[in-house]
Amino acid sequence: MRSQSSCGFFALLILCVQQSSPFKILRCLDLTNPFTTGLAVAWLIAIPTGVSAEPLPVKTQRVGVVGAAPFVVREDTKLSGISVEIWSKIARSKGIEYQLIPQSNVQATLDAIAKGDLDMAIGPISITAKRLEENIEFTQPYFLSEISVLTSSKEPTAWSRIKPFFGTAVLTSIGILIVLLFTVGNLIWLVERNHNSEHFPKDYLHGVGNGMWFALVTLTTVGYGDRTPITRLGRFIAGSWMVVTLVTVSSLTAGLASAFTVAFSGLSTERIRDASDLKNARVVVIKGSSSIAQAQKHQARIETVSSLADGVELVTTGSADAMTFDRPAMEYYINQHPNLDVKVASFALTTELYGFALPVNSPLMHDLNIELLRLSETGEVQDILDRWLYAKQE
Repeated sequence: MRSQSSCGFFALLILCVQQSSPFKILRCLDLTNPFTTGLAVAWLIAIPTGVSAEPLPVKTQRVGVVGAAPFVVREDTKLSGISVEIWSKIARSKGIEYQLIPQSNVQATLDAIAKGDLDMAIGPISITAKRLEENIEFTQPYFLSEISVLTSSKEPTAWSRIKPFFGTAVLTSIGILIVLLFTVGNLIWLVERNHNSEHFPKDYLHGVGNGMWFALVTLTTVGYGDRTPITRLGRFIAGSWMVVTLVTVSSLTAGLASAFTVAFSGLSTERIRDASDLKNARVVVIKGSSSIAQAQKHQARIETVSSLADGVELVTTGSADAMTFDRPAMEYYINQHPNLDVKVASFALTTELYGFALPVNSPLMHDLNIELLRLSETGEVQDILDRWLYAKQE
């Protein structure tokens, strides 16, 4: 009887195993028979080793994309650029499914990662100590960048060239000189008018005018000799004035020399010539970027904009003195808009490393670092950089 039951069980099992669900197979069996029930239980226990389970669905990574060209280039709904290409190579190599999600600015993107709204972020994201404190980790860096300064490159106007002559240094020097000439002219006239009226007439305007003329020719060391004091006190005043003119001429010469240098040097009319010139200057920064810290460090008057294009417009229209941002992005923008009267300064405020941002303890970190290093070692990262940073500028 048991032999017949076992034969019946296996016959039914062979007949029903073609069905995909174990529960459908159980419905084919006579579970009222204790022997059949026991074999069915044993079979169900053996399913994990004898039947392959269906694979779990792979999670699609939510990848935030942030930054400016050439690292992130937006063309309608299409995203490209250095960072996007490097990430695409990594994802393809590791079989990572992902969705690119454009972001407004870097800080907002990092906040989204910390909250769990994004799985990671790509773009020209600077690796800074402050960002590492915000529950964010970074991959191996793939690019070394600089934060630099963008200024106007417009040719100086006629007014900008003569404007230095109306500066504080020149006007102060001239003012002091006029006061001294007037003072000496009056002293000489008061002393000499009764004893030397031929050279310094008793009439105030005529006499003081001759006195100022005497002071002026003495100042310039010309010494025409047409007006000279003859009294002891008059000669004492004249001698004292000669000593004073040694200092006066030096100050006046220095002020005029500075004005001439500025007036005839196109480079010297620039508002920003080095990092120290950023103090109290009107400087534009992009919201959420690391360049804000540099502008604050140099005590600039900061104005925040949402994009590189907005910042460049403020500089070109004269509404801002300069803009601080990443050098590659600014140089690429100028190359794409050659008619703009702006340029990137030769000096850098600081250097920064770019990396991809992930939450702390992300399971992707190890694989991403390995793949980034492999791409660097094989020269693939450099090929991408050359193609975007140099080839597209020719």
